[in-house]
Amino acid sequence: MNWSGGKDSALALHAVMQSGNYEVVGLLTTVNEAYGRITMHNVRAELLYQQAAAIGLPLHKIHVPEQVNMVMYDAIMRQQLKALIAKGVTHAIFGDIFLEDLKAYREKRLAELNLSGVFPLWQQDTTELAQNFVAQGFRAVTVCVSEKQLDRSFVGRELDADFFASLPANVDPCGENGEYHSFVYDGPLFAHPIPLEPGEIVRRTWGEENELYDTGFWYADYLPTQKEIAR
Repeated sequence: MNWSGGKDSALALHAVMQSGNYEVVGLLTTVNEAYGRITMHNVRAELLYQQAAAIGLPLHKIHVPEQVNMVMYDAIMRQQLKALIAKGVTHAIFGDIFLEDLKAYREKRLAELNLSGVFPLWQQDTTELAQNFVAQGFRAVTVCVSEKQLDRSFVGRELDADFFASLPANVDPCGENGEYHSFVYDGPLFAHPIPLEPGEIVRRTWGEENELYDTGFWYADYLPTQKEIAR
């Protein structure tokens, strides 16, 4: 399971485990090598360890340099996937919903290694997915929002019915266009909730402002409140 720690990953994993069609043998997560945090989401690795332990699946971390281009990224992923293939892995699960170019990229890279992609949420209605997330008992907080799409008030919030109702009309309910990212701390996948302690909220920019992709983000830091799970 390609695991970001967020809402879509949790929904996809839950759907696969309920289907009984696959044996899920682990979570695969990229971690920023310089800061020890989940890439893009910026969640501390300590919380990732607790998440994997609560779910009861082995965690496979892929350390990625802070400055990494696509050629480097592909080489790192290829090396890691080859090691998992040697252990018998045949499929890779993703939480993608409707980004055609991203799905095509993943399938092309997987095919080079004779792996098959699994997309349990593909082309599902994102409003219904958001509603199901709440109805199924998942609990999560926003850890990153794009300042082009959402203001500071949306970061560090609980993903509940009020949150989804308050999203602007131009924002996808599941944040599929990168509007926000989340960290799931409880739900039907978890043996127990992960206690969180709110930290500071900061603004960071990545690269020069442009029309192609977002560069400014608000991040909410969360701190583990239990002893770190062994790596």
